[in-house]
Amino acid sequence: MVVHQPEQTRFIIEQDGHTCLLEYALEGQNINFTHTYVPFRLRGKGLAEQLVEVGLAWANAEQLNVKASCWYVAKFLPQ
Repeated sequence: MVVHQPEQTRFIIEQDGHTCLLEYALEGQNINFTHTYVPFRLRGKGLAEQLVEVGLAWANAEQLNVKASCWYVAKFLPQ
């Protein structure tokens, strides 16, 4: 389950004692997704994609201008 932690500007998934995360920077109506991390032992399970989908859905619901300096998130944005 993805949890939004706005005070830490990130979305996380806690699984098997490890934290997967999607970090962002928010400035006014602009959001920049800066970093995605999934611990090695949890990779290949689609967790990063879940984080990105929830993060982008939240940003769109908040009508934020989205950009991504994180290469992984950039794959999900229109070209």
